[in-house]
Amino acid sequence: MSNATEAHKRMPPLQGLYYFHQAAQLGSFKAAADHLFVTAAAISQQIRLLEEWLETPLFYRQHRKIVLTPEGQMLFEHTQQGFTAIQNGLWLLNHDPEPQRLSLSTLPSFSQHWLVPRMNTFRDEHPDLSVLVESKTQLQTFAQSSIDLCIRYGEGRYSDLTSQWLMDDLLYPVCHPLYQEQHQIHSIEDLQRVHLIGDIWPDMNWQRWLSLVGAKGGTTALAYDGANYVLEGALSVQGVALARHTLAQRYLAEGKLVRIDRVAVKPTFRYYLCAPQGYFRRKKVIAFCDWIRRQAEAFQQTLPADLTIIEATSR
Repeated sequence: MSNATEAHKRMPPLQGLYYFHQAAQLGSFKAAADHLFVTAAAISQQIRLLEEWLETPLFYRQHRKIVLTPEGQMLFEHTQQGFTAIQNGLWLLNHDPEPQRLSLSTLPSFSQHWLVPRMNTFRDEHPDLSVLVESKTQLQTFAQSSIDLCIRYGEGRYSDLTSQWLMDDLLYPVCHPLYQEQHQIHSIEDLQRVHLIGDIWPDMNWQRWLSLVGAKGGTTALAYDGANYVLEGALSVQGVALARHTLAQRYLAEGKLVRIDRVAVKPTFRYYLCAPQGYFRRKKVIAFCDWIRRQAEAFQQTLPADLTIIEATSR
């Protein structure tokens, strides 16, 4: 196969194609130049380069007008379809089909223990918006749903999505006050003689946490799939759970759980707001992001001042 044939399998200069499309649509190099805020000479030059690349004339250049050649007419029909499809795609990307309805997706644990108890203040600020909160462990596929925004807990790297940091978290051991009294648990050294409630998720690994703080632990008598169930196990007097501060703080404040010792680990996982880039320009998403960032900033003030925080590193 010749090099010329290979070259023509590649796309021609897109700027030349767009200038050609505008000139063909408006019937004039000058009109295209005025529309694109460039000179008529620039339009003429780009179209000339395109014609050289295609090795065929696209316009008959007459005294006061231009007329498409048969090849130019054929190309124009395809550029009309192509640029219309691009414009429609850009419109869909930035268009909000339901401006009065906000659909969110987040982890069940974060939804139940942190987000839902605060949603009344968002509703007070934006009574015109209806809100749907879906609780799912899987990252939402935006192309196949009406979701506007995801709140995820992880490392913030999600294919084809923009991730905006929301807040960090801490991990520390908690248990029910009755369990603490029964087993006399007051320091991390006491953890080696009690039942630990485990979680199969990597950020909630008891052995890694104990290694980071330099302590030993007891047996993992129970293990659950998710922080939601781990926290419920602690509330049900089943043992000592490794809990996220975001999920446990209100139960500590209410006296339903107690924190063991003053040591916490700052994990590599963090909370992120995730969506396609264009979704962050939607008014309702802007409003929600502004609200939840204020909530997250206020929540950070609840961190106990006496905590010794150890930062985990990525493995």
